[in-house]
Amino acid sequence: MMLRRRSALLGLTASWMLGRSSLAMGAVAAGPDDPRFVVIILRGALDGMAAVTPYGDPNLIAWRRDLLLPEPGREGGLLDLGGFHGLHPALSGMHDLYGAGQLLPVHAVAGHYRSRSHFEAQDYLESGADERLTSGWLNRVVGALPRHSSQPDGSGLAMGLSVPLLLRGPARIGNFAPAGGQRPDADLYAQIAALNATDPTTGPAFRNGLKARGFSEDALRGDVPATGDDHHKPSAFVTLADAAGHMLADSNGPRIAALEAGGWDTHAAQKGRLTGPLKQLDAGLTALRTAMGPAWSRAAVLVMTEFGRTVRMNGTGGTDHGTGTVAFLAGGAVAGGRIGGTWPGLRQDQLFEDRDLAPTTDLRAVASGVLRDHLGLKRAELARVFPGSDATPLGGLIRAA
Repeated sequence: MMLRRRSALLGLTASWMLGRSSLAMGAVAAGPDDPRFVVIILRGALDGMAAVTPYGDPNLIAWRRDLLLPEPGREGGLLDLGGFHGLHPALSGMHDLYGAGQLLPVHAVAGHYRSRSHFEAQDYLESGADERLTSGWLNRVVGALPRHSSQPDGSGLAMGLSVPLLLRGPARIGNFAPAGGQRPDADLYAQIAALNATDPTTGPAFRNGLKARGFSEDALRGDVPATGDDHHKPSAFVTLADAAGHMLADSNGPRIAALEAGGWDTHAAQKGRLTGPLKQLDAGLTALRTAMGPAWSRAAVLVMTEFGRTVRMNGTGGTDHGTGTVAFLAGGAVAGGRIGGTWPGLRQDQLFEDRDLAPTTDLRAVASGVLRDHLGLKRAELARVFPGSDATPLGGLIRAA
């Protein structure tokens, strides 16, 4: 797939075509040495303490004994991040980035809102304002970037259904749907089977049909990610990440991209269910880096989610909606190889509202630091990107030029 039009602003949110993953790209054409910026939204609320586990905190085991993986150095154990935190073993590619100084997890991070509603929190996350808006902060970033004199009027290429709020606004955008994405994700089939499981007519029909297509009993129960006869296909998220990487690598292509992936709402059986989404995130970042080639050295990727999950495990082996979580910065331009943020501790009196990881870093401070030091946005431009924000941009997130 090749895209050469300088004005292309590309996106995909057709969930019926590519499950819970989508891609949208900014309209500003890039010069060969311009920085690239990618935002990845993990919809459903990632449990930050499962992705980046504070195994060195003495209070952790009392809250999560049955959710914890072995410590680093043991079979199936966490991947060490410096002696206190460990990365989930499904994130081996991201661990390699950490070792190369290109991954910076920022722990105990949260948005500027306090909501446990997915829909409300995602609106605030994407609008970036203290009130719910109809435009997104990344669209305002696109509008603030300088345009090359050879660029047309900024019109886009439209080929899809809609665009995430993050990129809606006055900067023109369009949609792009890669070929071969017309089939639903295999997980959708398993969900349909689960909904019909108790029906004496449709239940057995769905179950027998899916088993004939290669679905296992474990997959139909939701114990493992469903695969069916799609197990050799890359996931929708990986496909989109690869496409985004090739477009961003083009010296005449866009410089801004947004991707999203669902599947992070782990109310039950979290220990088994979280491995699949984490592997897809890891594979997607690897695909993005590979496709970008040399342009990766000028890239910063922000991975964020609407809120975290409770410190305590619930009665169904999962976690409920919380507050503090982890955000990731990745890319050749990132000053990584360390843990960012301030760890608040897990004693009872250190929890937020007696249940959550206490937030110590505003997510807008992280994003503002990247926009200032990586894309060169000035104070007045940041104020328009995040209206009403009093968060001071974090420094030291981007390598010095």
